[in-house]
Amino acid sequence: MRFAEIGNSREWTEPGWQGQQSVSDRVSVEDVEAEATRRLRAVRLHEWRRREFLTGLPVPEDLRQYAQQVEFAMKAICCLSRIPHDFDSDVYWPRQLDL
Repeated sequence: MRFAEIGNSREWTEPGWQGQQSVSDRVSVEDVEAEATRRLRAVRLHEWRRREFLTGLPVPEDLRQYAQQVEFAMKAICCLSRIPHDFDSDVYWPRQLDL
């Protein structure tokens, strides 16, 4: 067993010694996907895609890049061995667009 002191906090460096979380405390992949969907709905991406389909006018490039960044962040968070409880914090996601 290894023990590391980082700053003023202490944490175990081997995965088996961190204690067990109850099943209800764990964050699921569906929770992360829901947060990504919420962020994309906040910029009304579905309306822009519908407009692109109906009129042929492309989705603005900054909005398209933002959607790609959100998708990338969602996949990266879902690949973590333990999804953090504060996964919905802005620290893990791209900066919101100013529309």
